[in-house]
Amino acid sequence: MNTDKTTTNGEGRTPRSVARRLRAFTMVEIMVVVVLLSFIVLALMAVFSSTQQAFRASMTQTDVLEGGRSAIEMMTADLRQMTPSFERTNQAVNFCVTNDPAYTWLTNSLVGSSDAGRTNVQQMFFILTRGNDDGRPTWGAVGYAVVPSAPGGLYSLYRFTTNHHELAQGPAYLFTNDFLNNFWPSRTNGSHLIDGVVGLTVRAYDTNGVLISFNQKNIRTNGSFYVQGRGGDPGYLFFSNTVPAAVEVEMAVLEDRARQRALSLGGTARDNYLAAQAGKVHIFRQRVAIPSVDPAGY
Repeated sequence: MNTDKTTTNGEGRTPRSVARRLRAFTMVEIMVVVVLLSFIVLALMAVFSSTQQAFRASMTQTDVLEGGRSAIEMMTADLRQMTPSFERTNQAVNFCVTNDPAYTWLTNSLVGSSDAGRTNVQQMFFILTRGNDDGRPTWGAVGYAVVPSAPGGLYSLYRFTTNHHELAQGPAYLFTNDFLNNFWPSRTNGSHLIDGVVGLTVRAYDTNGVLISFNQKNIRTNGSFYVQGRGGDPGYLFFSNTVPAAVEVEMAVLEDRARQRALSLGGTARDNYLAAQAGKVHIFRQRVAIPSVDPAGY
């Protein structure tokens, strides 16, 4: 006996109850599918966005680390060549560190901290060197300085170099004329190294590894020390037979994307933006021993 209850009418058409079950998806079902697909797409976009941000951050840090390390290595190589002049005059400076009184230091506010934040001190320094040029004794000079607003740049680090034959010009001429009168005024007539150096601090140490400061004058003669401006970082003038036993350089470099954003701003808006970028400032620190130190000066 046939138990199939599916019947057709005289014209061979399927009954309404069966035809109703053969229809397409309902609106509710389509909406559920669309919502689920939307969640999947949003999740994929979030993963893609976080991956892209991590990649950009990694590339930015790589560029900052490469530029910062190159600049620090160049400074330390120049510092190792520091030599005393042995001339009994305050103008024949062996090593000088000074602040720029016209420059307003950048202070980065620290998230979750109640203190005033990190003050990025800006200093410039001079190094006296000695060598040979075509077999002739030669005095040389190297200087470093940061220009907060250089043409097309922001916090640009410049390196200044010059030299004179010993019989033509003495070491005093290198400091008073070439550094103070030539490089000091504009500071852009040197070699441009990197941008975004929001802080540059130089500290000198004696033969016992103690910081030479205003309250700790470790040198007996031929040294001058002073404190300039905020931060309490000392300035230095070493002359005659005196040079520091070790020098520590600390450099704060702003990430390139933050620097480019700051370049598009100006005035107070730029200062406020930079003050909030403490997490995008990378600190480089290197201490180098000075081979030509004279223990008799301590």
